[in-house]
Amino acid sequence: MSTITYIPFAEGEANLDWIELTTALVEGHCLPKAEIDDTFLYRDPDTLLSRAAWIDGLGMAVKTATVFPRNPQAGEPMINGAVTLFDDRNGTLSALIDFHLVTKWKTAGDSLLGALRLANPDSREILVVGAGTVGQSLCEAFGQGFPDAKIRLWNRTRAKAEELAKQIDGVDVADDLADTVNRADIIVSATMSTEPVIKGEWLRPGQHLNLIGAYRPDMREADDEALRRARIFVDSFDTTVDHIGEIKIPLAEGTITRDDLIADYYDLKAFSSNNDEITLFKNGGGAHLDLMTSRYILEKWPTP
Repeated sequence: MSTITYIPFAEGEANLDWIELTTALVEGHCLPKAEIDDTFLYRDPDTLLSRAAWIDGLGMAVKTATVFPRNPQAGEPMINGAVTLFDDRNGTLSALIDFHLVTKWKTAGDSLLGALRLANPDSREILVVGAGTVGQSLCEAFGQGFPDAKIRLWNRTRAKAEELAKQIDGVDVADDLADTVNRADIIVSATMSTEPVIKGEWLRPGQHLNLIGAYRPDMREADDEALRRARIFVDSFDTTVDHIGEIKIPLAEGTITRDDLIADYYDLKAFSSNNDEITLFKNGGGAHLDLMTSRYILEKWPTP
């Protein structure tokens, strides 16, 4: 029986590159469209979540997370999990990969690809809204994707933004959100907000707005005016339109129509921008992106 490859966080991350990952995501979307499905099991207050994807030519992945809200009281992490990656040819187990490694690189890499396709390549000012774990990975990813740009960080609690900024070279803290949004060429938002934090009246032509935080039907980060003014793109119609408030709410209220959603990653040739337009990208995630990211991580893992 062959030994199962296990890829832990630190050792796996040491081999990765953000630009290479975006290339892997492009290649993954050139393959037949993914089949995806989610399952949830509950034992109040705990949750077992599994997200599965199968892409013909790339293989299968099941990303499983356990969410135990009481764990932090005992000094244990609230979220644990792993990604199991299977071979497309014969269904054998290819690797077991750290859950947090796949999630970090999938989430930030997803948004970076959107920005590389939609933002001005000469962008010099990037604003990251939200100083949580995702905010940190966004600073890393966008720092590599736009190496000549200055990154600023804004958070409702300034102290948290200051703490994160100290950990990342070249990142400053922003004070006035409206002013910093207006000056930025790229605005990347990763908050847990149910009320919009980005207002369309702050935006100007030529900007790129990249939204990550909202993942439930009641969550959104940008207001109606932002969506009305922007050309809208998503990573996947299947994981955003009927599932995430950022798109679902304005569609239901008639603020935008389905025709206003220009393309997802299965139509990358439609991703374009110019200095006269505002572009908006919604990162919805999905198990197919976990699969593409996991396959990239395994390909970069040194073989014995």
